Amino acid sequence: MQKNVLITGAAKRIGATCARLLHSEGCNIFLHYRSSKEEALQLCRELNQLRPDSAKIMQADLLNMNELEGLAAEAGMAWGGLDALVNNASSFHPGSVAEVSEQHWDEMLGSNLKTPFFLAKCLAGVLAEHNGCIVNIVDIHAERGLKDYPAYSIAKAGLAAMTRILAKELAPLVRVNGVAPGAIIWPEHDLSEQGKLDILERVALKRCGEPLDIAKAVLFLIKDADYITGQIVTVDGGRTLFC
Repeated sequence: MQKNVLITGAAKRIGATCARLLHSEGCNIFLHYRSSKEEALQLCRELNQLRPDSAKIMQADLLNMNELEGLAAEAGMAWGGLDALVNNASSFHPGSVAEVSEQHWDEMLGSNLKTPFFLAKCLAGVLAEHNGCIVNIVDIHAERGLKDYPAYSIAKAGLAAMTRILAKELAPLVRVNGVAPGAIIWPEHDLSEQGKLDILERVALKRCGEPLDIAKAVLFLIKDADYITGQIVTVDGGRTLFC
C-alpha cells in the first residue's frame, strides 16, 4: 500500500503506533508534533532508516491558524500529494464545570474540534485528487461524556458529529471516518490503581487495550474500507456495553 499519510500528534502514544504500523504497510508518513521534538525526531530517523525518504517531520502549534495552514501546505506537497489525514492530536485535561476557564475551554475545543475541522478544510482538495480519506480519533466519551471532563467530552462529541457531516460534505471523493478508543493507555496524570481496576470492571474483555488496537482500526479505514464513510469504529473491549 503506497499512500502518503499525515498524522497529527505523531510523536508518542497512539500517533506513533499508527505511524509505525502504516509505515510497515508501505505508507510514507508526514509526522506532525507540537512539543515532543526528541521523540518525533527519533521516530522520523527510525522510519527513514527502514526506508529512505519515507518520513518527513514538521513542528506546528495547531491552535495557531498560520502554523496549521503551513503544515497542511507542506504535507499536501510532500511526495506529490496526500492520500490520508489522521487527526490524532488531542488535549486531555480534567476540569469540572465549576473549574472550566475560558482558556481551558478554548484549548479543549481548539485541539479536539477546531483543528481537525480546519485541517480537513485545508486538505480537502488534495485529498479529493487522490480519492483519499480522513480518520478522526474520537473517544467513547463523545457519546455519554466523562465526569469531570465536560469540555473535553463536548469537544469529542463535536468531532463525532463533524465526522458524519464531513462525510456528506466531502463525498464522493473523500471518505471520512472515526475511531473511538476506550481504555487504551492510562492518562498521563495520576490515576490510582483502584481507579484503573474500577474501569476494567466495566470492560467486557477485562483488560486494557493497546495502541496497536487503534492503529489496526486506522489502517483498516485507510486501506480496506473503500465503501465505508461517515462511520465511527469503537475499539473499547466492550466497555460501552456497560455504560
